[in-house]
Amino acid sequence: MTFAPTFVRALAVSMIALSTAPAIAETPKDALVVAQNIDDIVTIDPATAYEFSSGEYVTNTYDQLVQYGAKDTTTLAPGLAESWEIDAEAKTVTFTLRDGVTFHSGNPLRGEDVVGSWKRVLVLNKAPAFILGNLGWTADNIEEMVTTEGNTVTARWEGDFAPSFVLNVLASRPASVVDMETAMANEVDGEMGHAWMNQNSAGTGPFKLTRYAPGEVLMLASHSDYWDGAPSIERVLIRHVAEAATQRLLLETDDVDMAKNLTPDQIEGLSGNEGIRVETYPQTAVHWFSFNQKHEPLTNPALWEAARYLVDYEGMADSFLAGQMDVHQAFWPEGFPGALTDTPFTYDPEKAKAILAESGMELPITIELDVINAAPFTDIAASLQQTFAPAGINFEILPGTGAQVITKYRARTHQGMLLYWGPDFMDPHSNAKAFAYNADNSDDAYVSTTTWRNAWMPPEDINQKTLAALAERDPDTRNQMYVELQQAMQTEAPFVVMFQAIKQVAMADEVQGYVNGASSDYVFYRLTEKK
Repeated sequence: MTFAPTFVRALAVSMIALSTAPAIAETPKDALVVAQNIDDIVTIDPATAYEFSSGEYVTNTYDQLVQYGAKDTTTLAPGLAESWEIDAEAKTVTFTLRDGVTFHSGNPLRGEDVVGSWKRVLVLNKAPAFILGNLGWTADNIEEMVTTEGNTVTARWEGDFAPSFVLNVLASRPASVVDMETAMANEVDGEMGHAWMNQNSAGTGPFKLTRYAPGEVLMLASHSDYWDGAPSIERVLIRHVAEAATQRLLLETDDVDMAKNLTPDQIEGLSGNEGIRVETYPQTAVHWFSFNQKHEPLTNPALWEAARYLVDYEGMADSFLAGQMDVHQAFWPEGFPGALTDTPFTYDPEKAKAILAESGMELPITIELDVINAAPFTDIAASLQQTFAPAGINFEILPGTGAQVITKYRARTHQGMLLYWGPDFMDPHSNAKAFAYNADNSDDAYVSTTTWRNAWMPPEDINQKTLAALAERDPDTRNQMYVELQQAMQTEAPFVVMFQAIKQVAMADEVQGYVNGASSDYVFYRLTEKK
């Protein structure tokens, strides 16, 4: 299914004419039109996608064997596998594939697609590959660790951890199943169809990609043969709109059905606006800033400690972040087992100055701070710049697109970094490995963690505690171990966790059924309809 020329022209006219008329036309009844900042996308190939916006795309175009679905985003449920059996002692799980599933191409789902998809992640070895690597899988051993026969797929793992951890890994984004016949038919120079997959979808999901222009638009069309029922809406158009004020105006003039990045003042400005409502969704994302340990002036632990007392947490949360951030100072989000909810740090510049003076750190110091050039990141950066300066710490703010900032972060070429982090799968180890573990800090040992990206090697006892928590099978004991890890990271790491996100989405009253779970991996459009 493709977008009719009249539909595309109508949308183009609607967007361009916005500046010359207060209202142009209603959006098409069979299409959901979304205004959203999607400039964080680096890649949409599910084997390499590792940004929030690309995660949302993957969720709506691909499936995993087990997954958190639109009908219940909190419970792990059958996906492409109708059932599974776990043998914890033998460290195996055997999946029985669902009959009658077809990819967007019309090709049937096969066990070979499952094995090939997971191998593809490991061979390409981009940002999310480490997630599958948690199970002891490598590009060299994956075909021994995962085998298929008939309609079954058997996966083995190496390591001591609970079966629930294994299932959550296999419900993650890089475990998405790809139409391998189609992907490999478009392979160029051994890249396993990666370039083609950045412009096309090859999944089993409820939608298929019809157009993607980076920094401009994502267009999706219904996959009518979806195994769990065709989507209620025929088309979804996600239009890149970076400015909150423009998003609001588009919504108020009926040029879009939904605005997803409004600031608190924009949300407040919608109050009393007939025909528009605002829905609120607690999120797993934590917002923080960090110091790159490859930059020698930032390696002093006194700087890290003082920084925790130079953030005006409450001031920001009560003003320009009101309704969209809660103060949260630990790496695992509140609302999930194992979360530390203590907030021991407050804005105390005198204490910070005393810490710095006692350390003998040479001041003043200027730190380049990379930040996404959009709200709320630029506003947070401006607040940090203001509250740190009296202590002799001057931030030079370097704004960039989400893709530019994230790419620089992955290259470890930043000094200070202001970003956010969401778990790759719903298990506390996902964030513990990101914030409290680093096995190899060398430049050629890339892993998608805040520790490695900030060139920080945690103390060996912290590394060992992270591995011990992963192996612990008693849930209560395991959760307490993660609480203790978070307490340690509050005092001895070169990053400062400040907030936990709350998502506010403004939409036309006629939009019903939209599902926004606790992270971008649980944003679903297939139940959405316009009444």
